Amino acid sequence: MERIAIYALTRQGLDIAARLVPELNAEVEVFAPSRMASESVRGFDTLARAVADNFTRFDGHVFIAAAGIVVRTIAPLLKSKDVDPAVVVMDQVGRFAVSLISGHLGGANELAGTCARATNGQAVITTATDSAGLPSLDMLAKQAGLVIGNPGRVKAVNGALLDGKVVQVFDPARCLDADDARFFRRVRRFEWTAGEPGVWVSWETGCPDPDALRLYPPVLMLGVGCRRDVPAADILAHIRNVLDAAGLAEQSVAGLGSIEAKRDEPGLLEAAREMGVAPTFFDKETLDSVQAPNPSGAVMRNMGVGSVSEASALLLAGSRELLVEKTKTRTVTLAVARRRTC
Repeated sequence: MERIAIYALTRQGLDIAARLVPELNAEVEVFAPSRMASESVRGFDTLARAVADNFTRFDGHVFIAAAGIVVRTIAPLLKSKDVDPAVVVMDQVGRFAVSLISGHLGGANELAGTCARATNGQAVITTATDSAGLPSLDMLAKQAGLVIGNPGRVKAVNGALLDGKVVQVFDPARCLDADDARFFRRVRRFEWTAGEPGVWVSWETGCPDPDALRLYPPVLMLGVGCRRDVPAADILAHIRNVLDAAGLAEQSVAGLGSIEAKRDEPGLLEAAREMGVAPTFFDKETLDSVQAPNPSGAVMRNMGVGSVSEASALLLAGSRELLVEKTKTRTVTLAVARRRTC
């Protein structure tokens, strides 16, 4: 977690907060009633307003307060387990740290453990798989850096594990830690049984089972070239059309690259933001060092290099082979490569 908020309602709670701050390995802000504000503590008039103003600004929230107060305070702010920040509740002496909201995906279970260690207390974890000593698919996906395509199916697969069933896993690149035969059975595509609990891990679309939990490894790298002032909508439309035609999942896009001359191109920057990736820009010498399969004389005349899109995709992926060679519209070129490791 990068940012954590701590809320203390009493002087005793502030003492606990002071013990937590150096242990959390994050940027931490401490909040307390205005009468207890100081240089290091931000004051608030009401807890409900302070939490509402800050709920989405932080990755995690630690309340040193009664659980009932916290539940009533955060209830109107909750959306879903895949977007809500972690919430941990501690008592006034640090005896217990309760993982309340977003235990797995949000990291509240881990945060509760850190808080408990800081106060020599006890972490209280109530998520079913943890209580039963079983793996949890949302946690395994998070640890592997996989994107969950249909979070609603996590409950079904975890429920199957709780029922003692062995879950089938299609994962040709072995991205997921699913080698324990007590819980998982790795299968090939033709061995998949529709209707049975299962996890489908792939950067491709076309999963044959709508009930499968779909996980996407972040391995697809986009190389993009474009004309000046092309709208982001045009870039995104071409990217999505190409991915769809190639059967590649947008959820697996992990990078976007182009030439250094495009570093300030508004449409390209906006497209990268929309895709949820940080753009990477390469200088001419670096691009020219790549053996792209389809160099262009026009690109050489205009940009001083033989390839932008194909070379950028290959560089980002650390690969010599493209999944999709250069495709182009009147204003946008795109190539796609795959990073070999998850």
